[in-house]
Amino acid sequence: MKEARNIGIEVVPPQRTCEDEACPFHGHLKVRGIILEGRVFKKYMRNTVVVERDVVLYVRKYKRHMRKRKRMSVHLPPCIDVEVGDLVRFAECRPISKTVSFVVIENLTRTRGMTGGA
Repeated sequence: MKEARNIGIEVVPPQRTCEDEACPFHGHLKVRGIILEGRVFKKYMRNTVVVERDVVLYVRKYKRHMRKRKRMSVHLPPCIDVEVGDLVRFAECRPISKTVSFVVIENLTRTRGMTGGA
């Protein structure tokens, strides 16, 4: 069994192993740059999910808050289990395809559920 390598970020490594070259834990993909969180919106592509992030911005001119949504395509390694609606943490990596430059590194819904935290 291939052990998950340290990616330099404090996350719970996946229990399963995979043979994906674009996996930060079992392949050769290195993570860098920003780390974001979002909710899985769609899961219909192979090894890719669409993650939606909600952003609240303050508009000074109107003295109001504005809510925006941003959807991003994110690579999903086979060793990480996610479903639609799960909260995930993903990190920037090299471009994997035309629209994918991020990779899922942790499923926060499953991690928080296992620890028993509210």
